[in-house]
Amino acid sequence: MYGLGILKGLSVTLRTMFLRKPFTTQYPEERLEQHTRFRGQEFTWFEDRCTGCASCAKYCPLGIIRIVTDPNGGNEQDGGSYHVDTFDIDQGRCMYCGLCVEACPYDALHMGSGFEAAQYQRQDLVITLDVLKERSKQPSTWYRPQLEREHFDPLKDDSKEWKEAGREGYYWHPKRPGEIPDDSNKKASADGEYDKGQS
Repeated sequence: MYGLGILKGLSVTLRTMFLRKPFTTQYPEERLEQHTRFRGQEFTWFEDRCTGCASCAKYCPLGIIRIVTDPNGGNEQDGGSYHVDTFDIDQGRCMYCGLCVEACPYDALHMGSGFEAAQYQRQDLVITLDVLKERSKQPSTWYRPQLEREHFDPLKDDSKEWKEAGREGYYWHPKRPGEIPDDSNKKASADGEYDKGQS
């Protein structure tokens, strides 16, 4: 009885050794094709889309996103804007669930497409505001149907401009001073009327 079990096990091993082709990829010399929805380490942040609302930090289950804003970011006529002073993401504790990306109301934060950001020191895994600003804008298409409709490939295509990265059109995005076209620039007067082109 025991001999039959050993023979059956060895037959599986021998079939695998001699009849099946190996499917191991010799990384990094060989690479598998990566899906565009891959949730990677290289977070993409569009500064011009960010309003400093800190929704990403609030919804992060691990609390790894740290945002410090200054309420004096200008644009007081339209309720004011926040100026982002600090935006840190601790990749060492991140589980890449993507809740921060889902929570962002203006599609300012996107998952990345890379996975080779290993470091020797834990403190080097913190992505700072300067790093986010300098990175090329190659967002993953995960949770971004507008990028999938365009067949955007973060590994092959050029960087995305911030106006092209959102679900809503540029017209609906909150405008900052100097971004409003003259024909759409309406300011309310004291009697409740709108004056076009007045600043």
